[in-house]
Amino acid sequence: MDIKELHERILYPVVRIRTKKAGGSGTIIYSAPNPEDKEEYQTFIMTCHHVIADAISYKKEFHPVLKRDIKQEFLEKVDVELFDYVYLSKVNSSNSYKADIVAYDTSHDIAILMLQTPKRCSYVAKLIPNGKIKDVKLFMPTWTSGCSLLHDPFANPGYVTYLTDIIDNKLYWMGNGASIFGNSGGAVFLAETGEQIGITARISVIPIGFGADIITWMGWFVAPQRFYEFFDEQELKFLYDPADTYTKAIERRKKKAKEALLGKVQEDEDEEVKDPYYQ
Repeated sequence: MDIKELHERILYPVVRIRTKKAGGSGTIIYSAPNPEDKEEYQTFIMTCHHVIADAISYKKEFHPVLKRDIKQEFLEKVDVELFDYVYLSKVNSSNSYKADIVAYDTSHDIAILMLQTPKRCSYVAKLIPNGKIKDVKLFMPTWTSGCSLLHDPFANPGYVTYLTDIIDNKLYWMGNGASIFGNSGGAVFLAETGEQIGITARISVIPIGFGADIITWMGWFVAPQRFYEFFDEQELKFLYDPADTYTKAIERRKKKAKEALLGKVQEDEDEEVKDPYYQ
């Protein structure tokens, strides 16, 4: 890719995310017209669950279906900053939007946010197609792009260094593109094609005395196979399948949520009942 393509595929889709207590990165993975209003766009951000975890809480309230007080899930809006650039590289301005948490999974450490704006986002990260994941090999050059220490987005070069790490029973890939706090939720891209192959999620920390040594070049990212597992589990196929729509996804998610709720048998008064298909 030339310099212009690098900016458009690897830098421009990256956003900064803030909650009341935390912050991190994310990437725009979808921005398309609303099927019900072609003049409005629907835009979705992919990030890590742990970046937005403090925006998720539970309260005990009366549930109209179960006819009892139960702990229910409440999701706060989060802030997402998009960046406008001039002369390719110079940040001209940043614009903050509220976003809803559409879906998340703690074990996958993935979350999807929906921007509360009808505006079109011109630059969208291209996810590596599911069928091409097997072609990714060690030593392939990469760019790790995110908001390190909550700085404006920038990218660091590196290589794919490991493909088979299992952490908390989930597949992670490793890269040596420098990454640190704030990069979480950002992206790892293939340098040759600009395709996103991971979500920056973990770094290596070695305790030393009363402090710790952070190994910035030994970072793990959510493997791309898990993007598609998550999208399918959460009924979000429209994020990779042009034949699907968000409107259809909402209906499927509502149906599954209702089925899950009605089939839930609570024996413990304090058991949490979560709606896994929140919308």
